[in-house]
Amino acid sequence: MVKSKFLFNKLIVLSLSAAALSIGIQQQATAELVASSSNSAIAAQSVKSEPKLPNLPAPQLPPLGEPFRHIPQEPKPPENPIQEVRLVLRLRERRVYVYRQNKVQTSFPVAVGKGGWETPTGNFKVMQMIKDPVWQNPWTGELIPAGPDNPLGSRWMGFWTDGKNVIGFHGTPNPESIGGAASHGCVRMFDKDAQALFEKVAVGTPVIVEH
Repeated sequence: MVKSKFLFNKLIVLSLSAAALSIGIQQQATAELVASSSNSAIAAQSVKSEPKLPNLPAPQLPPLGEPFRHIPQEPKPPENPIQEVRLVLRLRERRVYVYRQNKVQTSFPVAVGKGGWETPTGNFKVMQMIKDPVWQNPWTGELIPAGPDNPLGSRWMGFWTDGKNVIGFHGTPNPESIGGAASHGCVRMFDKDAQALFEKVAVGTPVIVEH
C-alpha cells in the first residue's frame, strides 16, 4: 500500500506539472499573440500616418553651353550717348569737332580769342550750361538780359575759369566774326550752331583745345 500510494502521488505530481506546463505554454502563446497583434497594429498605424509624397517631375537642367538662358544676369546700364561725346577745338582751323566713340559726328565753324586774349589750350570739361544767359560787362558791370542783343547769344557752355573769368562756347549777335580771331578768349558760334551743340553735350563732357 505504501508503494502504490507513492506511485499514485507521483502520478498526481506529474499530472499537476504537465497541467502547469500546459497553462504556461498557453499563457506564453497568448502573450506572444497579443504582442504580435499590438506590433501589427502599431506598424499599421505608422504606415497609415505617413503622408503620401506627390509625384514630382524630374528637374529640367540647362543644356551644356547655355547657362545664360537660366542664370540671372546683371542688368546692363542704359547707354548714354552724351557720355561718349568729346569736343576737339582746333584754333588754327577755327572749327570745333564733335566726336562720338572716336568718330567725328559733326563740326561747326567758330571765332576764337584775338591777340592778347588767346583761347587757352589744354584738356578741360564742360562745367556750366545755361539757356538764354544774362551777360555782365566785365569792365562796367552792366547786365545785358537774354535777347537778340546779348553778346552770348541764346546758349552758353563754359569750360575754363581762373576763378574770376570764365571762357566757353556761346552764340553771338555778330555772325560776321565767325572764322576769325575776334573774342576775348571765348569761342563764338552761329547761334543756331550753339543751340545744336548745346543738345550734344552735358556737364562733364571733355573739351580738348589744340592749336
